[in-house]
Amino acid sequence: MPVTIRQFRVFQAVARHESYTRAAEELNLTQPAVFAQVRQLEDRLGMVLLDRVGKRMFLTDAGRVVLEGARETLEGMERMKMRLADMRGLREGRLRLAIVSTAQYFMPRLLGDFCTRNPGIEVALTVTNRQAMLERLAASEDDLCVLGSVPDGLDVIATAIADNPIVAVARYDHPLVAERNIAPERVALETFILREPGSGTRLAAERFFRARGLMLPMRMELGSNEAIKQAVIGGLGLAMLSRDTLALEGQTGVLKVLDLAGFPLMRQWQVAYPRGKHLSVAAEAFMDHLVANARAAVEAGPELPPALPAVATA
Repeated sequence: MPVTIRQFRVFQAVARHESYTRAAEELNLTQPAVFAQVRQLEDRLGMVLLDRVGKRMFLTDAGRVVLEGARETLEGMERMKMRLADMRGLREGRLRLAIVSTAQYFMPRLLGDFCTRNPGIEVALTVTNRQAMLERLAASEDDLCVLGSVPDGLDVIATAIADNPIVAVARYDHPLVAERNIAPERVALETFILREPGSGTRLAAERFFRARGLMLPMRMELGSNEAIKQAVIGGLGLAMLSRDTLALEGQTGVLKVLDLAGFPLMRQWQVAYPRGKHLSVAAEAFMDHLVANARAAVEAGPELPPALPAVATA
């Protein structure tokens, strides 16, 4: 049985994550199915590609050679697909788009408009956290990546498409809601619910307070904006969030933005891709769409249902 493209894709994911389980989550496969694909690849090549030492997984020398070959093969396949799509123009094609989780509050509107205008374009959308996004960007796994900031040293082309203000958030009845021009020293006495280490929002907030000789006391660390908002609503503490995440809670009034001195922290939404990467016609068209329309989409926020009428109480 010959080596398959599917085996290469699975092996590449396992090597990147150093985990069968995380590779299975990315590929929407079961862990046994991922393990079986790698085992079949090893059997076909007659060499061990992965080795375990304790709980860590490592590539063998043969594994490193196969990983390089897999990348070249998969990139070659994508280049071929892009060139064929270029020949067809925007009548059909595929756009591989990755966004950080905070961008999901405005990206559906932009994608919807683009797909309506270009119904022949198939979109593969990956929503992930910032650290995983940077790994995908460095490995050129997607056509375009949308994130809050690109770190120095990553050789990419990045274009700002919209503002991304970071705000301090509290439950509606928190005592700080009524105060104005709150000093950072006062807020640093509170406890915070923060995103995971490496999150762009957390990095920006920590940088702001560190520059003033302060630290953010953390009560809880959560991996999603929705979980953080629910924790704040539950009275567990304050949070630093992108303002783009607060449309529904702002409408209902259950969360309030604090008037904190020095805030909002102004950041930029950026669309990025590796320098030297050939963009397909679909990717170039979507990038132009982002540059032209992202600012308005971010300012408008997600589409929400009409506010419910107030319920009279006796």
